[in-house]
This record gives sequence, structure tokens and C-alpha cells, in this order.
Amino acid sequence: MKKISHSHHSSLNELNITPLLDLAFVLLVIFIITTPQLSNDLEMNLPSPKKNNNPSPPPKLNYIGVDNAGQITLNQQPMELPQLKAALTTLKAADADTSVVVRGAADVDYQKVISVLDVLQVVDITKVGLATETTQ
Repeated sequence: MKKISHSHHSSLNELNITPLLDLAFVLLVIFIITTPQLSNDLEMNLPSPKKNNNPSPPPKLNYIGVDNAGQITLNQQPMELPQLKAALTTLKAADADTSVVVRGAADVDYQKVISVLDVLQVVDITKVGLATETTQ
């Protein structure tokens, strides 16, 4: 039979974790101190408001409507898609910043509104708004 020394094995049963806790707290303090310095502050130069004595007039809006029957109107004038394209091309030539608001009726075939938006894209009018109504 072998003799086993109980004093040697008893030290393994009692593990002292105090140095491990000290190390953990030191690392925690280091991370707490360095974290604010690592954060990257975003510097923004916001534009200052211009004081303009001559306020520019609001842009002229052109209204395109599509009613329940699918009839297209530009500024209350009924027209078909080819006529709309020609009229929008004329408006775009006169003013490069032409603004258009498209209003489709609630029961209109959605494809008609998409056709109008396609014409606006072909004519390269980019300032387009879609009019909506609130329902209660």
C-alpha cells in the first residue's frame, strides 16, 4: 500500500480566489477609465440660418390627378398619357426644378397611377409628392 500525504492534497481542495478577484477588479477599473476616451465624438458643423431680406416665393406646384374612371388631369386640364408627357416636358424645359404632386382617387386602378409616375421618371422630374387624405 502506498502512503498518501493528506497535507499535500488538502491544499488543492481549498482554492484561494482572492487574487483572481483582485485581478478582475483591476481590469474592470482599467476598462471603466479607458472607455470614455475610446468613444469617438462626432463633430458636426451645422449651417447657420441665412438672413435673407428677399424671401424667395414658394415653388409652383403642378397637380396631376387620376380620378375613379382613370382620367388624368394636369392642373385641372384633362389629358391622356402622351399629352401628359409632352406637357411635362414643356414644364421641365421652362423650369428645371419643376415640382409635381400626384393624387390618385381611392378607387382608381393603381396601374394608372404607376403609369403617371413612369412618365414623370421618363421626363426626369424628381421632385414628386404623393397626395394622401386622412380617413376617420
